[in-house]
Amino acid sequence: MSVTSEASTAWKGSLAEGSGEVAFESSNQGPFPVDWKARSEGSTSVTTPEELLAAAHSACFSMALSHALTGNGTPPESIETTASVTFIPGTGITGSHLNVNAVVPGLSAEEFATLAEGAKAGCPVSAALAGIEITLEATLA
Repeated sequence: MSVTSEASTAWKGSLAEGSGEVAFESSNQGPFPVDWKARSEGSTSVTTPEELLAAAHSACFSMALSHALTGNGTPPESIETTASVTFIPGTGITGSHLNVNAVVPGLSAEEFATLAEGAKAGCPVSAALAGIEITLEATLA
């Protein structure tokens, strides 16, 4: 069974002066405002393609890590992942840094690091981002 997820963007105006709204059609969430100023300068109230990509990467990695930990016989109590996606105007997206903190009873820090690296490599969003550097910081609580 395949699943296709959909999102849409309605944009008005030029790149620099225009703006748009992103909606997650599959889950009926949004709309979320998006514009170039937020993308090139940062914003606390307007989203960016990179923030949306970071959300996808952090969710996918957390799922992959949960699956790996459970398959190892050490299911997690909790996993908290932040993905930080870097964008440089004129260059593009240059990297994604995953920072994960997890509570996993009965697992050593070394085993956790190995499983986290495997989850990073096996996460479908990581595979889609193969053209950029993906780094990982994994902490076992």
